[in-house]
Amino acid sequence: MFKKVLVANRGEIALRVIRACKELGIKTVAIHSEADAASLHVRAADEHVCVGPPEAALSYRNIPNVLSAAEVTGADAIHPGYGFLSENAHFAEVCESIGVKFIGPTSENIALMGDKSKAREVVAKKGLPVTPGSPGELRSEQDAQEAAKTIGFPVIIKASAGGGGRGMRVVNKPEELARAFQAAQAEAKSTFGHDGVYLERYFLEPRHIEVQIVADNRGHVVHLGERDCSIQRRHQKLVEETPSPAIDEGLRREIGRVAVQAVKAIRYCNVGTVEFLLDKDRNFFFMEVNTRIQVEHPITEMVTGIDLVKEQIRIASGMPLSFKQPDIKLNGHSFECRINAEDPEKFTPCPGQITKYSAPGGFGVRVDSAMEPNAVVVPYYDSLIAKLITHGRDRQEAMARMRRALDEFVIEGIKTTIPLHRKIFNDPDFQKGHVSTTFLDRFLAGQSS
Repeated sequence: MFKKVLVANRGEIALRVIRACKELGIKTVAIHSEADAASLHVRAADEHVCVGPPEAALSYRNIPNVLSAAEVTGADAIHPGYGFLSENAHFAEVCESIGVKFIGPTSENIALMGDKSKAREVVAKKGLPVTPGSPGELRSEQDAQEAAKTIGFPVIIKASAGGGGRGMRVVNKPEELARAFQAAQAEAKSTFGHDGVYLERYFLEPRHIEVQIVADNRGHVVHLGERDCSIQRRHQKLVEETPSPAIDEGLRREIGRVAVQAVKAIRYCNVGTVEFLLDKDRNFFFMEVNTRIQVEHPITEMVTGIDLVKEQIRIASGMPLSFKQPDIKLNGHSFECRINAEDPEKFTPCPGQITKYSAPGGFGVRVDSAMEPNAVVVPYYDSLIAKLITHGRDRQEAMARMRRALDEFVIEGIKTTIPLHRKIFNDPDFQKGHVSTTFLDRFLAGQSS
């Protein structure tokens, strides 16, 4: 087992990793920018190192500074959390080359799955269901037009190196394609440093389903059920739940089997998530593999009882999985609400000082956050400030518990998305499980009418 882990992240996920390390008896090092010097994750760690000014590119994404922090503190492993350097294949490769263990998949895994078009090719060659689309990256607008004609409109253009909804454009008609192609390329270049894009069929009102997998370095792979992440705004998730109300036990076994086959095809190791689209006819299609811990991982932990961050650390240290597929039982139902420092109607960021902070509690309630009274939400990073998670014996109980917890949650001094979450959980269609990736657009349109 590792002696000291450097946590190359900030906020709630950094605190989450530090807590897991403490329970495993591992010393921790927090890195921070100048803006985060007084943050809770910094105080929770055994040591801390400032890695640069507030801008992420100069601090949390500054590879030389992060590696220097690991060297001067004697850390023998680095946990990247999510975002920042978590899916940076070069960073993982450099860690490997200098003898610092990267707690995640191999650099080869990250590089392959980071290229979404190549990932589709690998999975398709194994005979697994992929979303109909272009065979690889599109070299020109003419290639895009030809692929769209073959697939049929509507289509969606995606960045090959994409994620988080960036570099995506939906195209409904042929005359819209040229402008969308250029816009997707430009956004992909500015966001990911690579302008490669590919094209897929755009499904109307699908569900976004993802399967949590865990794989050790001995070739053992286990899936931990699915999460329904259909409540999204501009491809950014707001609410997640597990299990999905649209999936029965038979479909769960099949989509889990395909997820396991997909990661076995690339000899994947560590924790990861296989993402699918589920259409109205219950057909599912592979989209991509996320090679990191997901923001929404707590709901899987709530229904399986497995600490995914500890599992990441154990696997990275060379230990085998401590469970097999038959050991996995889904117990009850769980929801997660992402609480963002945003205007709940305009969705504009709302940084500032939190003057009052009172988190909910009680049976079946979990809050993952690094916020506290008088904490300052700075404008340099993602607006996520807390994850509110509830668990119940069934969907109805978990939902009732979430409504109660949202009513208890008090954050003053800044605007948050808590009022929006309250409205969603009181919506009749949501309560019945009648959702898709277009749910929030219709919901918000109804609220404003």
